[in-house]
Amino acid sequence: MTITLAHHLILGAILFTVGLFGFFLNRRNLIVLLMSVELMLLSASVNFIAFSTWFNDTAGQVFVFFILTVAAAEAAIGLAILVLLFRNRNTIDVNELDRLKG
Repeated sequence: MTITLAHHLILGAILFTVGLFGFFLNRRNLIVLLMSVELMLLSASVNFIAFSTWFNDTAGQVFVFFILTVAAAEAAIGLAILVLLFRNRNTIDVNELDRLKG
């Protein structure tokens, strides 16, 4: 059995859907929100690599390196903000962040 472009696109669609559901259904935990965004970026990366190999062009693989760089920076900054919020509020509940409004 060979893996075709359709298999990669279905995998990317499933990953994006799981990330989208995780983002919209769980609005309470900031860690789950960050993981959902990471899943959506991963699905975009899978699609870029699938089309890159399908068209025999390396441009999609170069874009994946940029996506991974942005994802790593987003994770580092998001976790740093999360640690600071936990130190100040002793919770990571997103609903409690409304108290931060001026």
